[in-house]
Amino acid sequence: MSDAYEREQQNNALLNSLSSKVSALRSVTIDIHDNARDQDTLDHTSDVFSSFSTNLKGSATRLTRMAKQGDSVAVLKIAGMCIAAGIALYIILGWIF
Repeated sequence: MSDAYEREQQNNALLNSLSSKVSALRSVTIDIHDNARDQDTLDHTSDVFSSFSTNLKGSATRLTRMAKQGDSVAVLKIAGMCIAAGIALYIILGWIF
């Protein structure tokens, strides 16, 4: 009977050890998943800023081309709209934050 009790104790100890190892492995797996998700978010953010940069360069190129053509009224209109949009954005963000 003592031998069976001793084996049961060993089984319990091994089971507890295995349980802690599985818990540690699960924790590492969750950390890896979270890290991969964060990396994907960073990659997506980088793509968005790259696209924004490309669009902004294209807009600046078109504005420069229009300014070189001598249509100063159109350039002033666009500059006024940009300034008005900037001021409106500043006011709106001031209310929000």
